[in-house]
Amino acid sequence: MAAPIYVSRLVRLPLLDADGMAMGRIDDVVVVPSGPVTPPRVLGFVAAVQRRGIFVNANRVEEIDASGVRLRGGTVDLRRFSLRPGELLLKANVLDHPTPSGVVNDVAIEEAAGEVRGWRVGTVVLGRGGLLRRREGPTVGWQDVAVLFDTGPMASQVAALSELHPSELANRIVAMPLDRRRALAEAMDDERLADLLEEMPEDEQIRLIESLDLDRAADVLEEMEADDAADLLAELPADEREELLEHMEPDDASDLRRLLAYEGNTAGGLMTPDPIILTSETTVAEALARIRGGQVPAAISAQVFVVEPPTAVPTGRYLGTVGFQRLLREPPMTQMGMCLDEQSTAVSPKLSELEVARRLAAYDAIAVPVCDDAGRMVGAVTVDDVLDRVLPEGWREAKP
Repeated sequence: MAAPIYVSRLVRLPLLDADGMAMGRIDDVVVVPSGPVTPPRVLGFVAAVQRRGIFVNANRVEEIDASGVRLRGGTVDLRRFSLRPGELLLKANVLDHPTPSGVVNDVAIEEAAGEVRGWRVGTVVLGRGGLLRRREGPTVGWQDVAVLFDTGPMASQVAALSELHPSELANRIVAMPLDRRRALAEAMDDERLADLLEEMPEDEQIRLIESLDLDRAADVLEEMEADDAADLLAELPADEREELLEHMEPDDASDLRRLLAYEGNTAGGLMTPDPIILTSETTVAEALARIRGGQVPAAISAQVFVVEPPTAVPTGRYLGTVGFQRLLREPPMTQMGMCLDEQSTAVSPKLSELEVARRLAAYDAIAVPVCDDAGRMVGAVTVDDVLDRVLPEGWREAKP
């Protein structure tokens, strides 16, 4: 476990891009309450970039150390930060706040156990206050001053619901009156709301996404799995769909536009554009490191796909697949080209969803690559996406 990170030092650090170049500075830390026994979760950071305060999602952060807060890559959303219901700023709302045991001198955040690039509030330093005494005084657990992180009844309900699996949460939310549903959605963070939408029936997805303001709806769509977001967008009127795409980050919008070009009941409409794609020279050690990524869904991490360069879709010529179990049996420096399962054939983007399901069943596969007529990989269809389509309507509401 890495050493705790104190907010008083964190807010002075530069925000660094993936190459280590400074692009701004950290001004505050955004947290959301997580439950009576689960510490508040770090949702992200407020950073000053180009003279404006923006929000940087914690999922975008690769590392925090003495040199700064380094991003994983890609672009940042330069829209001005606005605090949402249920969110709390550690510097602005907690530091220097009086408690019966003393003033809050500092707050430490710690890496969340079992999570990659996840942080939660750990301890709180109490004392007499003052800039020169930030880490002087007794240190207590966050539970001892839990009232500091209480943002009201709605946030408490969201925190309690956050302990549920997204499918169970979806069943609870759908049963609520529409106004209550909207209020809870407003109080949820983008990632949790995206998980919820992925589990809801399409008509309920549309009602909920249309109840959000445009910027918020675009942010939530960016957090959804690309194929699920494309399915949702496809159900919206063309003008609403285009407006949402225009408000999304260019890279995310580009992925969704490509998926929307295919019929929804085909392999192209089912596929994710973000499988793990490597070259034949990539080593087993590098492949396993990619699979370990905390944001990689289970069905995606079951295998890697090997192509000729480039690896960005549409890739070079598809070469084969290497399953996770094969990777575990090979020496770390073995190259992908030596491990290929060349029997793993690709499907056309035009193949019907039923035929894709049959192909997955015939090969006992977790995922199947999707290639264009030139043999270039354009995505992959996973078994969970196929199940969503071939199971009877209303299966989510069925009781086990």
